[in-house]
Amino acid sequence: MFDIESDYKPQIDKLRRLVKSSKAFEEAMELALSIHAVTHTGTVSGSGRPTFCDDILDGLPDEAYSVMPTKKDETIAWHLWHIARIEDLVGNLLIAEQDQVLNDAWLDRLGVAVKDTGNAMTDAQIIDLSKRVDKRALIAYRDAVGRQTRALLKSLTPDDLKRKPAPAALDRLDGEGGLLACKNSIWLKAFWGKHTVAGLILLPLTRHHMMHLPDSLAIKEFVKTGAPAFAG
Repeated sequence: MFDIESDYKPQIDKLRRLVKSSKAFEEAMELALSIHAVTHTGTVSGSGRPTFCDDILDGLPDEAYSVMPTKKDETIAWHLWHIARIEDLVGNLLIAEQDQVLNDAWLDRLGVAVKDTGNAMTDAQIIDLSKRVDKRALIAYRDAVGRQTRALLKSLTPDDLKRKPAPAALDRLDGEGGLLACKNSIWLKAFWGKHTVAGLILLPLTRHHMMHLPDSLAIKEFVKTGAPAFAG
């Protein structure tokens, strides 16, 4: 099983150092791809090795996706939706300045109408999304986003790491429904706008996943044992 302390944290610390140096660009991108791989299913990178995400999904029954142990928690479905939407928006709209993966065809497949990251959702809305969303489609959508991100990381140049998102790209975040016009959602527009591409790689595209996946694993354990073991 993937271990956060020994397999992840030292790698993200190393990436923080490498991404600051143009001389270490190739090593930094290889490391970013390696870190990104363990936060997605093994099919995304094609490594064939079980990942932290695979550990969570292995044997997970559909009903577990909508379990919210306490009012302070979310659900596994919400965590997967949230990290996938943020990766999609940041990678495709802000860095690549191309179409995001989510479109009408994906919404039909997912069985939901919501487009935003879920930051402003109430508990009732989180549960509703979690019960409505097609679980297999949710995983497939996140896989598709992950593959797009990997292609993006492989296409970057050292100069790309220094630039910040263009104003027009930032406007697409709320213009296309990824962010809502309320303080719990729209704040991300200014937050991401302050970061260079290097900073966006360090947070939304790599580290952000591991701010949510451990909680998903804890919910899985709660479903199995009834005893909470939450990471954050």
